[in-house]
Amino acid sequence: MKIINKPLITEKMTALTEQDNRYGFVVDTNANKLQIKEAVEKMYGVSVENVNTMNFNGKKKSRFTKAGWVEGRTNKFKKAIVTLAEGDTIDFYSNI
Repeated sequence: MKIINKPLITEKMTALTEQDNRYGFVVDTNANKLQIKEAVEKMYGVSVENVNTMNFNGKKKSRFTKAGWVEGRTNKFKKAIVTLAEGDTIDFYSNI
């Protein structure tokens, strides 16, 4: 099972990173906090102090096309905010 899907790189998360040394990730919906902590420590070689998780349900979407109204939902996902130990950082742009 792949636990970390992708890092969250938004304006809000960048501000949180600079202010509190916290990083955001989109993770597997079945992963728990201990699994997320282990995965981040193993993948980036840092020590994690705290993990906060949030579950988001998919939003209902509809649009009008030539064929008429098309309705559906976006995917549900789980977000994890990881607090790192003092002095540790993660560089998402190093391997581009």
